[in-house]
Amino acid sequence: MKINNKISKNLVVLVNRNGQPIGVEDKESAHRKGLLHAAFSVFIFNTHGQLLLQQRALTKYHSPGLWSNSCCSHPLYKEKFTAAAKRRLQEELGIQCSLTKVCIKTYKLDVGQSMYEHEYNQIFFGIFNGSPLPCKEEVENWRWVEFDELIRELQSSNENYTSWFAWLCEELSNEVSEFISKIKQKTV
Repeated sequence: MKINNKISKNLVVLVNRNGQPIGVEDKESAHRKGLLHAAFSVFIFNTHGQLLLQQRALTKYHSPGLWSNSCCSHPLYKEKFTAAAKRRLQEELGIQCSLTKVCIKTYKLDVGQSMYEHEYNQIFFGIFNGSPLPCKEEVENWRWVEFDELIRELQSSNENYTSWFAWLCEELSNEVSEFISKIKQKTV
């Protein structure tokens, strides 16, 4: 299958349960049909152990204006997950840093408007100090937050957050706590 990158940006890579590509689908169509597709989520921390959150642009076709992890998106057709994560981190937030693959999570979550995030999601952690330079077409706002504070907020009311981010925070709480501990001990 031959697909150029301009077309590819509107497509997601459909995968089987093992993450093997089985085709491509229009991004919005895949979300409406709830099709399993390749994705990645990046969690960026500073050296104080705070997590960088982004508020999704108000023009996004799903979950507009909601807070989420530092960066999340989909790899282009035939693009490696790590390369895709680094590319989107630069495009969305103007950040360049090393990323560590942490794990893979698969889920199917309702994101409203008759759409679903059904993702085979590779999770990456990274460290960055400074202020992001957000792309306004992608990011409405950003902030650093203490993870414990975030968990308390999500437990009391998660309506201001994307469904996948709330789910991932619960699923990754041990990994995040361990990573923050390593940051503070300067062993990362």
